[in-house]
Amino acid sequence: MIRGILIGVLSLGVAGTAFWGYQEHREKNAILMNAENNYQNAFHSLTYNVDLLHDKIGTTLAMNSRKSLSPGLADVWRLTSEAHTNVGQLPLTLLPFNKTEEFLANIGDFSYRTAVRDLDKEPLTDKEYENLKKLYSNSAEIQKELRKVQHLVLKNNLRWMDVEMAIATGKENADNTIIDGFKTVEKTVEGYGETDLGPTKVSLEKEDNNFKNIKGKVISQQDAINIAKKYSGFNNDVAVQVTENGKGSDYGFYSVSILNQKTKQEANMDITKKGGYPIWFILSRDINKQTISLNEASNQALKFLNDNGFNDLELFESAQYNHTGVFNFVSKQDDIRIYPDSIKVKVALDNGNIVGFSAGNYLKSNHNRIIQKPAISLENARSDINPQVKVMENRLAVIENDLGKEVLCYEFLGTLGNDTYRIFINAENGHEELVEKLKNAEPIYEDVL
Repeated sequence: MIRGILIGVLSLGVAGTAFWGYQEHREKNAILMNAENNYQNAFHSLTYNVDLLHDKIGTTLAMNSRKSLSPGLADVWRLTSEAHTNVGQLPLTLLPFNKTEEFLANIGDFSYRTAVRDLDKEPLTDKEYENLKKLYSNSAEIQKELRKVQHLVLKNNLRWMDVEMAIATGKENADNTIIDGFKTVEKTVEGYGETDLGPTKVSLEKEDNNFKNIKGKVISQQDAINIAKKYSGFNNDVAVQVTENGKGSDYGFYSVSILNQKTKQEANMDITKKGGYPIWFILSRDINKQTISLNEASNQALKFLNDNGFNDLELFESAQYNHTGVFNFVSKQDDIRIYPDSIKVKVALDNGNIVGFSAGNYLKSNHNRIIQKPAISLENARSDINPQVKVMENRLAVIENDLGKEVLCYEFLGTLGNDTYRIFINAENGHEELVEKLKNAEPIYEDVL
């Protein structure tokens, strides 16, 4: 009797385990199938968008008037953005595909820059027309290689999950049709370096990827430790770790981590080798109840910057998150705000100590600029603003436009309804360079049931 009961219980247990395993297997297969479908959709969309991109570039070659050329180039920009998105959805993280992505980015920047300018006054130059013809030819090569991969994927029912597995396990050099096809595309694009598309955003980012503007002597590792101790406020009872980055480079930096042995608080920061400037700094500690105002904290932040050699700065934005104040500063030259030279400081509102600091943008771009006088008057610039916007303040400012180029603008602060906007009008040609909606105060939901 008992034996029969035990056998029955065990049988039920085995059956339950088998059913559970079956369910797990089905759920796992469903997840894998969903991922595979997403990859397939992204790949075929990429091939389709490159087809359209090639055709659209071809149609722009036959256009002559701004009325049709500007929308045509805008479509080229849109298609490159969509192709970029498709690439980002494929499991190619560890597979070198940066040349192709850079090529797409450069086409996008070139088409956008050309589409938004006044083509009646500045028509396509002979050089730009030749570049368009090269882009048409280059996109045809990419189209051809992607179509080959697409044909093989459909013919042999290839799976993108196998690509992800090969890359994740480091076996991408093995025989894999999809990976080999994308490597061929990448190799094809490498030969397009001679196409000069002007100062595209990608090339500008490459040009400004270091701290070439900073001055000072090269510091030692011990100097970096002393600087980190100064910023953290820790005494000598600390554990220190230092990593040297960019060895042999003029633009290298030290990464310093300091642990206060008594309080167990930790501070981390990166410091430039040249000049010993802090790139960023974070002090990890619990912040208690607020005892100082946001205004007092902003004064603390400005004093901290001045004490550490960051001068001629002006606060332009502040916010409070729990018991922390966050302040954005920009430099000023001849009473003109220089927005690329920005520094962010975080202040604890319990005692006014600095708990965060970021000066990467400032260190990369800060230098003495030759700023030309505005070509248009303040009144002319103001007339280009939507008449429904009520202007409250105005000033001159230098910003970076969509292509990463610095431009002098009239900055207007205005309101429309319950919202506040910052509007930048190019001081040379009156174009509306940028419109920013400033954040409203966040609603509080604590009392909402």
